[in-house]
Amino acid sequence: MAALPERGEVATYIPPLAAIDPRHFGLCIVTADGTVHMAGDALEPFSIQSISKVFALTQALGKVGEALWNRIGREPSGTAFNSIVQLEREQGIPRNPFINAGALVVADVNLGGHEPRVAIGELLRFVRYLADDDTIAIDEAVARAEQATGFRNIALANYMKAFGNIRHAPELTLGVYFHQCAIAMNCRQLAMAGRFLMHGGRHGRAGARVVSALRARRINALMLTCGHYDASGDFAFRVGLPGKSGVGGGILAIAPGRASIAVWSPGLNTSGNSKIGTLALERVAEATGWSVFGAG
Repeated sequence: MAALPERGEVATYIPPLAAIDPRHFGLCIVTADGTVHMAGDALEPFSIQSISKVFALTQALGKVGEALWNRIGREPSGTAFNSIVQLEREQGIPRNPFINAGALVVADVNLGGHEPRVAIGELLRFVRYLADDDTIAIDEAVARAEQATGFRNIALANYMKAFGNIRHAPELTLGVYFHQCAIAMNCRQLAMAGRFLMHGGRHGRAGARVVSALRARRINALMLTCGHYDASGDFAFRVGLPGKSGVGGGILAIAPGRASIAVWSPGLNTSGNSKIGTLALERVAEATGWSVFGAG
């Protein structure tokens, strides 16, 4: 991957992300038998950004169950991740939990009447449990930058508050959201955290149940159809795996029953997804035949 001349553009609207060298590339594959394969900068921490939405969604479903879908849809948006266009027409109900508006509603659910530090601490402990790694932490510099520059997210939260779909004070919900996006992980930690979606909801192949097999399947389905925003169809077409991207350049992809894969390359394509990371996952899927649609 290092030989590729065009690596995309790093996110510039969050200053700490703008400073990341786009030449970084890391990959980790954790297979169903627990074998870990790593390449490149797989142990270099990065801001997981919207990949955190997978873990936050899992947590929210554990809190309120299927009632969550009264406040959030399950359809692809066909618009940018931070778009406000659909909210007025659809009465403040976001299309899915992986666009920013939907993730803000999820954060509002996870806040649950507590202080933001309590809610984000709970999510951080959950991610550490999934990854079997207590060193995972929040990058406070990124969190501060998110708060200082997140004007679109502030607008989204206030707009949904006007429709009654944000139940707490918007600044409290935003505090949870900005800090969850600032969780820093490396590829190994991220691939380990995704294992429960590979193992049908279990923490490891024979571990404790995190979610039901049905819920794991449905989270994977949402990742496949909505995990790459308005490029989700193209990702499914090219890679054929459930995946969730973040503007920090990371992607978590799941081959159900086979592997949990994390890739990181900070340069983004025009849809805000890792350019080289997407290509790497396409090559992994081709080489392994792990596409959920069958081997090519």
